[in-house]
Amino acid sequence: MAGLPSRLAGRVVIATHNAGKLREMNDLLGPFGIEAVSASQLGLPEPVEDGTMFSENAGIKARAAARATGLPAIADDSGLSVDALDGAPGIFTADWCGTPRSYPAGMARVEAELLRRDVVPTGAKAHFVSCIVVAWPDGREDVFEGRIFGTLAFPPRGQNGFGYDPCFIPEGEDRTFGEMTAEEKKRHSHRARAVSRLVERLLS
Repeated sequence: MAGLPSRLAGRVVIATHNAGKLREMNDLLGPFGIEAVSASQLGLPEPVEDGTMFSENAGIKARAAARATGLPAIADDSGLSVDALDGAPGIFTADWCGTPRSYPAGMARVEAELLRRDVVPTGAKAHFVSCIVVAWPDGREDVFEGRIFGTLAFPPRGQNGFGYDPCFIPEGEDRTFGEMTAEEKKRHSHRARAVSRLVERLLS
């Protein structure tokens, strides 16, 4: 693919203050010639994410960044959903990490909640969801979603990636996202799948 169409040419805002997510989004979008700057780099405040779905929270972030800058804004809201926890932590995935945010604490809470329900944590079924919203300065929005199914691993393994990556093994693999290189993770990741759908839509 030669690059995205002119409506995404030039600068776009990645509406995130999460350094790991920014790196991954830049890695996924960079090959298409997108020059991205983050909401954090621009000093934009973090909006209150009070939606009840991933798409709602992604939209809140994208719209806030687009309004503040007059640029197209791309926001991702993502999380881990565990079958035996009725889909939790879901949209509260970051909240489970406490304040200040600690992903080891979040993973430990997932393990503790499974044990509380008498579920063996290792091997428990789970999936990651990524919902990406592109908010345009004229008020239009596009929504894209990606999912990856797999199982949990405890204790967490690997130092790569970010977030809950060290405790998630995608289907067909025996390593966690935390044990994979960025290129290997691209083949499976929920965020890569959502970005792929974004690219397909905007190139069609």
